[in-house]
Amino acid sequence: QVEVVESGGGLVQAGGSLRLSCEASGRTLGINAVGWHRQAPGKQRELVATISRDGVPNYADSVKGRFTISRDNAKNTVYLQMNSLKPEDTAVYYCNVKRYASHYWGQGTQVTVSS
Repeated sequence: QVEVVESGGGLVQAGGSLRLSCEASGRTLGINAVGWHRQAPGKQRELVATISRDGVPNYADSVKGRFTISRDNAKNTVYLQMNSLKPEDTAVYYCNVKRYASHYWGQGTQVTVSS
């Protein structure tokens, strides 16, 4: 079992920045890709960014150039640096950790961007 905890959300003005953290604990050996997803009210959950075990990132078009995903394998932590935030980035952000064939989700952290 892998426990996943997100942190770092909050309220920020448009144009501001936040850094989210996703920490995994428990059976962390074998963790592979990690992804950040978000879900705004009334909308489906969408993929924001992923990072491979080796640190190769991928981004949704809507966040390219503004968000940066990174990981510290020694700390079992993945970060999402979010710059130039827009009101449309407002959502609950969830971390998904893949370990072998299983996926584990955190409880989410709220990000609210005011205009």
